[in-house]
Amino acid sequence: MRILAVLAGALLAAPALAQDFPPLRAVLTGYQEVPSVSTEAVGTFEARVVGDAFDPAARVDYTLLFVGLQADVVMAHIHFAQEAVNGPIMVWLCGTAAQPGPAGTATCPGRSGIVRGSFGGANIQSSATQQLAAGELTELILAMRAGVAYVNVHTTVSPGGEIRGQIAKGNYRPN
Repeated sequence: MRILAVLAGALLAAPALAQDFPPLRAVLTGYQEVPSVSTEAVGTFEARVVGDAFDPAARVDYTLLFVGLQADVVMAHIHFAQEAVNGPIMVWLCGTAAQPGPAGTATCPGRSGIVRGSFGGANIQSSATQQLAAGELTELILAMRAGVAYVNVHTTVSPGGEIRGQIAKGNYRPN
């Protein structure tokens, strides 16, 4: 995966990995879950890279908004996988007493709410089977820009996720 990062860095100008790159966005619905979930809930996710993604001090600032969930949120994450495939957790966005996540994880609101936060390399979990090591922020940013990462909001009645959205650069329309 490091080779991909080097090649991507050679092809992309450094500012393209910084703040002036379009935000990364997702629209979350139950239909994007695997398997699909029948819910009226919807959500949005927006993230911006702050700094040069190849700099260890870089971070990603995000806002996750959701409304109308059928039950209380248990946790929300960014996962690494293409559309219609379930993948491993890469970053915790929020957790609860039942599923608190790593130290410093934001607390999820009930059935509707907004979660704002930041994550950096120290927050990236590993996925050995997909050759993504813990701490590889650059790799996760490249995956999000390539459309192979998604946001998932898990609830007590949908523990596998009630709403999900594939992350893409710029504007994104749900399926």
